[in-house]
Amino acid sequence: MGKTGAESGGLADDRALLGRTSTAERVADILRTRIAEGFFRPGTRLSEDSIGGALGVSRNTLREAFRLLTHERLLVHELNRGVFVRVLAVEDVVDIYRTRRLVERAVVHDLGEPPFLLDGLVRAVTAGERDARAGDWKGVSTANIHFHRELVALAGSDRMDELMRGVLAELRLVFHIVDDPRALHEPYLLRNREILDALGAGERVKAERLLVEYLDDSRDQLVQVYAHVMESGPVTADD
Repeated sequence: MGKTGAESGGLADDRALLGRTSTAERVADILRTRIAEGFFRPGTRLSEDSIGGALGVSRNTLREAFRLLTHERLLVHELNRGVFVRVLAVEDVVDIYRTRRLVERAVVHDLGEPPFLLDGLVRAVTAGERDARAGDWKGVSTANIHFHRELVALAGSDRMDELMRGVLAELRLVFHIVDDPRALHEPYLLRNREILDALGAGERVKAERLLVEYLDDSRDQLVQVYAHVMESGPVTADD
């Protein structure tokens, strides 16, 4: 891939997704997905010329998309330097887990009477177990994100869904820096299954307890690993 293609993250292939109604929101959707997938890693400077040319959008449209993603805390604008994919601080990771604990626990606590609609959770757990058998640990990471999104979706709240989408997108910035998906996610495959089984059996209180323990353990593990990485030196796009 040439320099221009590398700087644009191969976005020329995504131009068709914009269709005839090229809007800042659609551009933001594409960039958000690319950031989540690791095409643009934390610390990467986003080139207006390369990305705008690849997507065939105006500079104003692209800048509005950057503004939207900055509001979502995925990008940061540095004066006289440009726009970069955000590098989170350790304190951000702690706050993300505080938010997750409040939201996810509340969803399970307020589920009401069983049976619960668990099809999305079943698909996420099954996908994670399948990817683990194949040694696809990035796939396991994606399946784990889907598990928690589907868990929150049980509340039937668009606002909660939107909140969780943003929180988990920020969390992926951390995963891209640690870049050891097996160590991060393998221990939680069985625990996802245990939460699903408890909900399937109608044991909401047990599922809530398992979830809280899960999130606390995950927070402690990730904070420890991430703090070590951040102490090793500044994060750049080549890390």
